[in-house]
Amino acid sequence: MTLKLYNTLTRKKEVFTPLAANKVGMYVCGVTVYDSCHLGHARAALTFDMISRYLRFTGFDVKYVTNFTDVDDKIIKRANSEHVSSEEISERYIAEYKKDMASLGIEAPTELPKATEHIAEMIAMIQKLISRNVAYAVDGSVFFSVRAFPEYGKLSGKKIEDLEVGARIEVDEAKKDPLDFVLWKPAKPGEPSWASPWGDGRPGWHIECSAMSCKYLGETFDIHGGGRDISFPHHENEIAQSEGASGKPFANYWLHNGMITMNGEKMSKSLGNVENISQLVEKYDPEVIRLFVFSNHYRSPLDYTAQNIGDSKAALDRYYETLARVYLAPEASASSSVEAELQSKLTDFRKDFAEAMNDDFNTAIVIGKVFELVRMINRFLDEAQGVNAWLKTGVDEMQNILSKVLGVFGSNPKQYFEEASRRVHESVDVKKIEELISHRQQARNNKDFAASDKIRDELLSLGVELKDLPGGKVEWKVK
Repeated sequence: MTLKLYNTLTRKKEVFTPLAANKVGMYVCGVTVYDSCHLGHARAALTFDMISRYLRFTGFDVKYVTNFTDVDDKIIKRANSEHVSSEEISERYIAEYKKDMASLGIEAPTELPKATEHIAEMIAMIQKLISRNVAYAVDGSVFFSVRAFPEYGKLSGKKIEDLEVGARIEVDEAKKDPLDFVLWKPAKPGEPSWASPWGDGRPGWHIECSAMSCKYLGETFDIHGGGRDISFPHHENEIAQSEGASGKPFANYWLHNGMITMNGEKMSKSLGNVENISQLVEKYDPEVIRLFVFSNHYRSPLDYTAQNIGDSKAALDRYYETLARVYLAPEASASSSVEAELQSKLTDFRKDFAEAMNDDFNTAIVIGKVFELVRMINRFLDEAQGVNAWLKTGVDEMQNILSKVLGVFGSNPKQYFEEASRRVHESVDVKKIEELISHRQQARNNKDFAASDKIRDELLSLGVELKDLPGGKVEWKVK
């Protein structure tokens, strides 16, 4: 099947044709390491982890590069507030980032370069831009001349005349045109700096990614990715300076993941409505987080609410409960009214999976097909007296595919529920819950159903659901 990608540059889906047969070069803008990573960062990392996994799954040799911005105004501000060096701040949050990504099951990229280790490459690119008359130096600063690059705005669709409306030149600004952006900043007292032909200083943000992507992937490569929030000006400026320096196309395909909101509002540290990754993985199994993200198409907006993440947890529980039924059922010559359809859908799962993923990595359709199968498997097991060998084989194959590409649905059901139980016991007052269940049982024995219902409601308010079983037994779980 043919893989099609939505290319932000052309605003349409295109057949993916890599520069070299069976090889893919992909660069994704990384994080600025001045604070803990939140769910917004996780979505971008999970999205491009999934994309690189799928490309490898289909036979491509993928070189996946993502960077650390470890010199920046925010890092310097944080360092000054804590009276430590910028390097100490950046190294702290680089270590935390790597731990967070590992906790989410994200595979390490091929390369994870740091900006501060590539200053020489940035200086060389800036020199080339000056020599090609698309950049200029003024009093220790270097700026890119936006009007010298006629195609500026081709990624975002913004026009020069529209950008002029809101532009203003600050009193102390040295640039010739308000639209120009900085490539090199002169040193300030107490800030990290490096020697350059224009004096001591440090690079601007945009030049970092151009220099690092060029070093590891070449002047032209296949896929450039990142969050939609940095498509302008960051990615627009990357194109301008990279193509301004080389005279060649920069990246052939531009992919942008949608933004995450929290209860309908933009998620941001300044608003205080963020969920840090370290906090999330304490409350939810990493597979729950991955399922929450992949249940939506990567380009779509995603709203994080207690209800939405809770729905993902319930769905994952349902999946593993179904698998547990399959693996625990005795092998027998079983039959059911859905047998033929179920067998056909399991047989076709790999084809259906590829069809959805080849349509711009449509994981939402994949998840929908998984739970269509879950419903059908449960119906089969309700009607049959056991499982045929083909059912276990089909489920194993489905799990293998999903685990390799999405990093979801690949756990052993017993281990999943043991880990879920551990999380529950750490997050709630188990003793109180069991006492309430005992009191409810006494009320039921006394036929005091009003008291029994009141206790059930109290447990529900604590996020605890009950399931009454034959023989007076009760199971409970946290929603």
